[in-house]
Amino acid sequence: MAGYFNELFSGTKSLAIGLRITIKECFKPVVTLQYPHESLVMTPRYRGHIELVGDAETGETKCIVCGMCQRACPSGCITVKGEKREGVKGKVLTVYQLDFTKCSLCGQCVESCKPGAIDFSHEYNLASTRKEDFIFDLVKRLKDKS
Repeated sequence: MAGYFNELFSGTKSLAIGLRITIKECFKPVVTLQYPHESLVMTPRYRGHIELVGDAETGETKCIVCGMCQRACPSGCITVKGEKREGVKGKVLTVYQLDFTKCSLCGQCVESCKPGAIDFSHEYNLASTRKEDFIFDLVKRLKDKS
C-alpha cells in the first residue's frame, strides 16, 4: 500500500513541475512570426543566391564576360555568354544564367569575380514546386530591378 501512495505522490509532483514550466512559458514574449503576413529582416551578412551588380552611372552590369565565375564554380551552375559588338570595347554580356538547384552557395564565384560584378542577394523567400522556377536569368533580373 505504501508503494501505491509513493507512486501517486511522485506522479502528482511530476505533474505540478510540468504545469509550472508550461505556465511560466505562456507569459514569455512570442518569438515566432505569422509567416505569410510578417517576414524577417535579413542581416547584412545573409548569403542568398548570386545576383549581378549594376553600375551606378549606366545601370548596366559590371560583368566583362571573363568567365572566371563559371570556371570557379564547383557545381557548374553558372552559364555566361557574351558577344563582341561594334563600337563597344570588350565583350557585352548577353546571357548570365544561374541554376540554383545545383548551387551550394560556396561563394567561390563571388570571390573570383575581379570586377565585382556579382554579389550575394538578400532574397530568402524562394519556394516553388517546379524546378524551372530556380533557373534564373540574372541579366533579366537586373534589368527588372532598375
